[in-house]
Amino acid sequence: MTARLLIQLAALLGGLGVAIGAFGAHALHDTLARAGRLDTFETAVRYQFYHALALLAAGVLWAARPELRALGTTGGLWAGGVVVFSGSLYLLCFTGVTKLGAVAPVGGLLLLAGWLSLALAVRQV
Repeated sequence: MTARLLIQLAALLGGLGVAIGAFGAHALHDTLARAGRLDTFETAVRYQFYHALALLAAGVLWAARPELRALGTTGGLWAGGVVVFSGSLYLLCFTGVTKLGAVAPVGGLLLLAGWLSLALAVRQV
């Protein structure tokens, strides 16, 4: 992982967040609301955006401070967490397979581990 890759991941996740969020808000809004999944969908998009911004910040920080190589671990945890957390919630919303909700906490743990990793990575700053 590199600072450049973190920034590219941030751009990808942010752009996908806009596209997925717009699709849900416009094309799927009524379907999600009828299924009682609108809140779940909005949670998935929100966490994706939070962590896209966090990845951007980590990438910029790493570019400015190349010695903070541990930010690569932070970024990997956040990217994996978004894929697992938000991804499982998106799949739950689109498929109705409720067992997918059991996967989301694994993604949440990856996101939390990323925040801990950030704290450890910058402790000498």
